[in-house]
Amino acid sequence: APTTATIKANNQVAKQLNLADQQDFIDARRGLIASPKDLQIPSSVDPLKNVWDMKAYDFIEGEAPASVNPSLWRQAKLNNIQGLFEVTPGIYQIRGFDLSNMTLIKGDSGWIIIDTMTSKETARYAYDFAMKHLAERYPNTTNVSAILFTHSHVDHFGGVLGIVNQQDIERKKIPIIAPAGFIEEATSENIVAGTAMLRRAAYMYGKNLERNEYGHVGTGLGKSPAFGEVSITKPTVLIDRTPTNLSIDGVNFKFQYTPESEAPAEFTFYLPDYKAFGGAELVSRNMHNLYTLRGAKVRDALKWSGYIEEARNIFGNADIYFGSHHWPMWGQQNIQKFLKQQRDTYKFIHDQSVRRINKGMTPGEIAEDITLPTSLSQEFYNREYYGTVKHNARAIYQAYLGWYDGNPAHLDPLPDPQRAAAYVDLAGGSENVLARAQKAFDEDNYRWTAELLNHLVSVEPKNMNARELLARTYDQLGYQAESGPWRDVYLTGALELRQGTPNVGVDLAAAKDMLLQTPVSNFFDTLAVRLKSENATNKDSRIVINFTDLNERYLLWIENSVLHHRLVNDSQSAEEKSNATLNLTHAMFVDLLVGEIDFKRMLLSKESKVEGSTLGLISFFRLFEKPNPSFGIVLPDE
Repeated sequence: APTTATIKANNQVAKQLNLADQQDFIDARRGLIASPKDLQIPSSVDPLKNVWDMKAYDFIEGEAPASVNPSLWRQAKLNNIQGLFEVTPGIYQIRGFDLSNMTLIKGDSGWIIIDTMTSKETARYAYDFAMKHLAERYPNTTNVSAILFTHSHVDHFGGVLGIVNQQDIERKKIPIIAPAGFIEEATSENIVAGTAMLRRAAYMYGKNLERNEYGHVGTGLGKSPAFGEVSITKPTVLIDRTPTNLSIDGVNFKFQYTPESEAPAEFTFYLPDYKAFGGAELVSRNMHNLYTLRGAKVRDALKWSGYIEEARNIFGNADIYFGSHHWPMWGQQNIQKFLKQQRDTYKFIHDQSVRRINKGMTPGEIAEDITLPTSLSQEFYNREYYGTVKHNARAIYQAYLGWYDGNPAHLDPLPDPQRAAAYVDLAGGSENVLARAQKAFDEDNYRWTAELLNHLVSVEPKNMNARELLARTYDQLGYQAESGPWRDVYLTGALELRQGTPNVGVDLAAAKDMLLQTPVSNFFDTLAVRLKSENATNKDSRIVINFTDLNERYLLWIENSVLHHRLVNDSQSAEEKSNATLNLTHAMFVDLLVGEIDFKRMLLSKESKVEGSTLGLISFFRLFEKPNPSFGIVLPDE
């Protein structure tokens, strides 16, 4: 249960903010055409499971319980408002069917789709729902005339093949419009370090938490994303400059290219005929992440702020704003204020972090010291529902100076397990540490309690008293968090301390459609980081993989305990001679990677053929390890 200190902290938040302000609720409900009742969307792989379940969030109503930050509760209530909405005649949004929105713009011959959600299941359901309710207004108009991907994050493109299949895209020549660099960024971000990112994403989005007042209530950006089948299709038109003017199915678009802002590849756009600004995720109704807790490259705060100012000027006539998340905004004055406030939030964090960097302050000191001015912090759309000042300030430090804070003691510290053991010993053993931690907990000093117990649990992972007290500590930190991801991280940590590390990771087979579009060289980069270097010492192994359907051959070789690869032609030079050649299709190779077939079945298949030494081929692949998708985070791996 929430402690007295947690109740007091949450009450203090309620006093600081005008939580009774109803304007956001009015805007979030404006233009509602239809809303599904008890929306549950089943998985296409396992119909007994839902990839999306809004019914699970029915508990979010009324006043905030003591176990949820009241500001986050307000945002969660707003994100519970779901359905098909008319932004203005001709522009419609489907919200609350996935973490992100799908926007539909009526063109001359069909529908222009802006972003296609995370999964094929949610996208298909949402599109069918929209067509059902728009049929009276636009009879006999259900076809897709164009698809726009605003940026390279999976919750904005993953559902595309649920709306239209690849054959129809090619046959009907449906334009697929995306920012330059889209396919490279969309397919690479989670590939090389994908195992770690997906494991951490389960923490960030509360994947395994119950949906209730003691668990997941939302991400701030929306609800937890749909964990279903994801897909992608290659763009046919790339936006690489500002401005780029296009007429798409009779609708005029003016694009702004905004790379290295919220995503490595991103654009926004303006619809002059509607005076409407499609802000993608350049702006949102929350503070966003300069560094995302699942792990990704740090985003450029200065560029981000600059792009918002650019949009404010070049799209200054906008009377309507709509984005990839949350609900729209109407009124030129409101939109201009919103853009200024978001612009200055990122620039303030950047400038004041760098100011403190140049004073010699460390990342932790900077994070503790920076506070947004009241003029920024009192706006609900700048609140820390997703990103926070603290971890964004650390991101600024990382972007400029990296991991090292300049202190020699931190240049080559002991590894965490050794340091933890030394601290427990210094404190006089585990009983003393536990007693000190209990004292800190009773004094409501939860951050210090977590610090102490993290060392103890690392040394004694079977110490259930320590684990339970640490779990209770994470409960309180989660209950107080205004950030949805912070809450989910703390509460997932508490869950795993009580129940243990889950033995099931993310199913890569759900991403098969996306992996089929991923450049082959990316997979070899992934293979390189799985090489067991200790077993590859003095190895001179060479194989060729020939993709029979792509007409591409790759030489893979190990040198100095490093895996290399390169594209080769049919006639090998002496330098390119290999121990074996594996002939197979690209699709079979992906099946092998996602675990739908094993190595033995692949070798016995009629669709593959080995030339040269089969034993040499097996020996080569034995040098690589299978990553653990459920490695320990709050508990050490056994």
